[in-house]
Amino acid sequence: MTISQNVARQLIDGSFTTGGGLVDEVFDPATGEVLAHVAHSTARDVDAAVVAAAAAQPAWAETPVPERAELMFRYKALLEDHAEELALLVVAENGKTLGEARGEVRRGIEVVALACGAPTLLLGGAIDQIARGIDEEMVRFPVGVVAGICPFNFPMMVPLWMLPLALVAGNTFVLKPSPRTPLSAVREIELLVEAGAPSGVINLVHGDREPVEALLAHPGVDAVSFVGSASVARHVYATAASTGKRVQALGGAKNHLIVMDDADLSQTVPAVIGSAFGNAGQRCLAGSVVVAVGSAGDRLVNELRDAASALRQGRGTDPTAQLGPVIRAQRVTELADAIAGGEKAGADLVLDGRERLRDEGYFLGATLFDHVTEEMSVWRDELFGPILSVVRADNLDEALGHLNASRYGNAASIFTRSGAAARTFKRQAEAGMLGVNVGVAAPMSFFPFCGWKESFFGDLHATGADGIRFYTRTKVVTSRWFDTELDADAPEGRGH
Repeated sequence: MTISQNVARQLIDGSFTTGGGLVDEVFDPATGEVLAHVAHSTARDVDAAVVAAAAAQPAWAETPVPERAELMFRYKALLEDHAEELALLVVAENGKTLGEARGEVRRGIEVVALACGAPTLLLGGAIDQIARGIDEEMVRFPVGVVAGICPFNFPMMVPLWMLPLALVAGNTFVLKPSPRTPLSAVREIELLVEAGAPSGVINLVHGDREPVEALLAHPGVDAVSFVGSASVARHVYATAASTGKRVQALGGAKNHLIVMDDADLSQTVPAVIGSAFGNAGQRCLAGSVVVAVGSAGDRLVNELRDAASALRQGRGTDPTAQLGPVIRAQRVTELADAIAGGEKAGADLVLDGRERLRDEGYFLGATLFDHVTEEMSVWRDELFGPILSVVRADNLDEALGHLNASRYGNAASIFTRSGAAARTFKRQAEAGMLGVNVGVAAPMSFFPFCGWKESFFGDLHATGADGIRFYTRTKVVTSRWFDTELDADAPEGRGH
């Protein structure tokens, strides 16, 4: 597709401008070619964006909730009209296959659809006559100015996890996308402005550490939503929370897929392949460890090897492509080093993705390890690439032991025909998003994206009812009114 943004622009108080910091290149991961440039925002740019958001927030909070919802209805219509353009933009700067990019855009639009129900989502609660002559009600109010810090791997969807719910709740917003994939965010913000977002209600800054630290420290920012690696999520949470900000920080993952010996492999293997190698393994819900239980092991590994080796690499616009590139050349090197480390640690390298490196683009083939143990870094660390490890277990209890030993707890799945095994898994698996015969246990927008352990820092998760609770503060009002006529004969001191 043609990229119209030669330099990705920031948006401050209704004006698109060029950031005052260093200028970075935005690459096409499939070719290594430069698509565009992004000018980083400075701390001064960030301050201007926060000041604009703070100035716009009182009037936006006073805007009736149905009118805020109407903005989302218009925005959803524009996103639908431009869905293919947006998907192609994701392919260009992220490298996903077109099918994966279309799915990302669709999941983002689902959250906008949820936000259209703001008059219902923002309902409070009340009890008449909670005590004699006394009524009590709970009312929701906006938090204030929200900062959203987003990753490269879902450049269209993750901002839409944040923006729609924050805005309909009456907050104003400063968005900072990844400098690796800024073009998708610019386009979706352009469409939000076209939908009628008032000046200052939505602001956009670019860059890496400098704008992030400026947002975390800024006294005008009231809440921070973050998605990224576990180490950065921990830093964001600790830094922002220490200044009194409300924080939700979604971190990394090492998702386990338990395959029982009664599983239907004709259904299980495609689900595992899609989970492990979809989006080139660059998603926080990717299945990166398979726990093969009992007699399932050898047959499962053979079928996974055959299916993974048959995946066709290519740029996302190629309709035959099934495995796209990783985001940068540096990641290819890091992942190749991780493969070498797995070999050195004693894991069986069943399929070596290094054999499918390309001279053009940032491609790494699907990689499969067998007989991986908990002492190995390929089991322990989030690799964020097309690398799948197989661990062997004798029974479900042992398999759950491997899953629960991980410091992460984002998602997990079980493949089985046994309702009893599935029930045990649901009760004992230490992860927030669980799948039964489902490879990617991604919740719909009506439910929270609820990681556990080091996969999440905070209390209220993204999307669903948690998202509404995160972006609102509650007031509880206790009321007592006196009837003048009834109290006319009241002893002195009563009544008014």
